[in-house]
Amino acid sequence: MKQVKWLFHPILVFIFSVTALVVSLFLYIYWYIEVSSGLRSAMVRFNVEQDQVFAADTWVVILVLSILIGTILLGIFIIFVFSQKTTQLYRMQNNFINNFTHELKTPVTSLQLYLQTFSRYELSREDQLKYIQYMLIDVDHLTQNINRMLNLAKLESKSYMGEFVVCDLVKTVNQFLEENAHLFKACRIAVHGPDATTVYQRINRHLFEMLLMNILTNAVKYNTEKMPRVDISIQPARRRTHIRFTDNGIGFDRKEMKKIFRKFYQIGRSDDMTAKGSGLGLHLVQNIARLHKGKVLAESQGRGKGSTFTLILPALE
Repeated sequence: MKQVKWLFHPILVFIFSVTALVVSLFLYIYWYIEVSSGLRSAMVRFNVEQDQVFAADTWVVILVLSILIGTILLGIFIIFVFSQKTTQLYRMQNNFINNFTHELKTPVTSLQLYLQTFSRYELSREDQLKYIQYMLIDVDHLTQNINRMLNLAKLESKSYMGEFVVCDLVKTVNQFLEENAHLFKACRIAVHGPDATTVYQRINRHLFEMLLMNILTNAVKYNTEKMPRVDISIQPARRRTHIRFTDNGIGFDRKEMKKIFRKFYQIGRSDDMTAKGSGLGLHLVQNIARLHKGKVLAESQGRGKGSTFTLILPALE
């Protein structure tokens, strides 16, 4: 049964179809040339003029036929590529659903356990506060996942409305880190701005903070060091502003450089590493960058060597 299923694999079907089409074209041309040669020999023998048998546009017909078959081959190839991408997207969606379900189920199960503990036992005030703190962390986790989904839906539908204002980037990043210091207690984040220069940029503050949150949480999440580290470097140029986020995390292979911004893509799903998150964070980051008329580039020297994400924004005129 497995062998029969293997024979109907899309790649094999595509190869067989293209091969059959090419062979049929070759055999047709070969047959035509052989028949034409035989006819010419017969005409020479019986002294028959060739114009009475062969049309002047014979090779034009062959050329047109070749172009049509080439077009068919191109169409088959496009359909094959589209089919493969659709299959890949379907697999990524399945991975996302499975992983995101786990992301939602884990805190819900934890909350249920804590609430059952509250209902069945008499707890001291100290234990109550401890469990309430755990529950608040789970609720915050749930809220982040739900908000990520809602925000992505708004961004992709282009229904997100927000005000763009001119801000000092260094001040904005530092303020964001101060307000969210409780989320990054176990890591070291350093901001490096240009000396004696204020970098102003037109941004949507809410979206920009969402971008910072996703990049920084990714840097902490995909990190096996005892002390995760992120260096944020803000460098103004003549026409662009570069904001680099360099971490000491797990990094990624060169082949994953463009894939990591795809929706649902998760580093580690295809190897022995455990994939984390929902696969939406960096896709959300790229969408936010585009709304700011910019883009995000990713770099890494390989697994275990950290990574650098560079946000490029048009300079304020």
